[in-house]
Amino acid sequence: MSIASKRTCLRLCLLALFFPLAAFAQTARPEAVGMSSERLNRVNEMVGRYIASGEITGAVTLVARSGRIVHLQAHGVMDAESKKPMQKDTIFRIASMSKPVAGVAILMLVEEGKVRLSDPVSRFIPSFKDLKVAMTLPARPSGSAAGPPGPLIPPEPYTVPADREITILDLMTHTSGLLSGPASNATAGKAFAERRTLGLKYVESLGSSQLEFQPGTRWAYSAVAGFDVLSRVVEIASGMSFKDFVNERIFKPIGAKEIFFWPTAAQRERLVTSYTSGPKGLIPRENPDAMSSEVYFSGAGGLMSTAESYARFAMLLANGGELNGVRLLAPRTVELMGAAYIPDTLPGRSPGEGYGLSVRTVTDPVARRTTISKGSFGWSGAYGTFFWVDPEKRIVGVLMVQTPVTPMWADFENAVMQAVID
Repeated sequence: MSIASKRTCLRLCLLALFFPLAAFAQTARPEAVGMSSERLNRVNEMVGRYIASGEITGAVTLVARSGRIVHLQAHGVMDAESKKPMQKDTIFRIASMSKPVAGVAILMLVEEGKVRLSDPVSRFIPSFKDLKVAMTLPARPSGSAAGPPGPLIPPEPYTVPADREITILDLMTHTSGLLSGPASNATAGKAFAERRTLGLKYVESLGSSQLEFQPGTRWAYSAVAGFDVLSRVVEIASGMSFKDFVNERIFKPIGAKEIFFWPTAAQRERLVTSYTSGPKGLIPRENPDAMSSEVYFSGAGGLMSTAESYARFAMLLANGGELNGVRLLAPRTVELMGAAYIPDTLPGRSPGEGYGLSVRTVTDPVARRTTISKGSFGWSGAYGTFFWVDPEKRIVGVLMVQTPVTPMWADFENAVMQAVID
């Protein structure tokens, strides 16, 4: 071998050593990345049990380690009536797994100096300047103190001024109180109900809504409004529609070709039927496309995707913000994204599970009763989808189903992690 050839070989070896995740979408035998093929088959067995019990019709599961796919499997059927077989490129409504995409969009703008996490939302949407907090006087007996108590006076709602403005960070961490419970949801107004026709501009009317609690005092999930507001902030700060921003700035650069807000006719043929569970078994969901439309591009829950396209996004995070030679975020930014900004001690959180910038993060695997590593982060979707990134073990897991069966998420984590043998 010539000296030049030896030098080339050395450079390639060094690249493989220091950038093991750079070449994504390659497949590998599990043993090549420290996993057991035999043990990884337990993912298939686990999904099979859920299909056999009638809790789901089918699924697509994907596992990658060190940037190489070691498991991509279609299970069951796409539709219970037609029995159309599930395919590896089947499309799923990922609902709130859209939120980490919106989180990355915001963080890209933070890196560019166009948005700060500490910015009040009113910097971008002035109607959020003077929000009120919903309060309720408890029920109390009527009548005078001298006489017998009369009938109860029902609870009386009232408002107090917010102690401070809500910030981008509050929205990213679900600590804003914006449409985060019954009192605040009741004040959402007509525009919220018409968001599929109005698009993201509807959020500007939410400045007249009331907060569920004082900003920052607790964690409560803002299922739609919080991340729709963030999506609108992306539009205002970037000068692009949210749809165009995520397509041009995130999905295209990393080669995620099949993740989108509204399907074409051909893509709809590959879209899984979504179900809810009823006493007589699975029931087709009445309005499965409630979180998206041809004009409503919701960062809270509007995206649809194949398992592999979403895995590309997840691997971007696993690789510290870079994929296939394209860097979207700095490693430090991704590290902070998965950091526990909200500890598990804040009211509303679960033991061992904090919350970062658009993702849940594992702070204590023992307290969480989980096999994934401390620092693992990810999120789930209302229709049953689930993913996580384990930076310590360099693992990504993606579970695509269209029936919400929460215990399946922990079972998927366990089936993947017990296959790690190094």
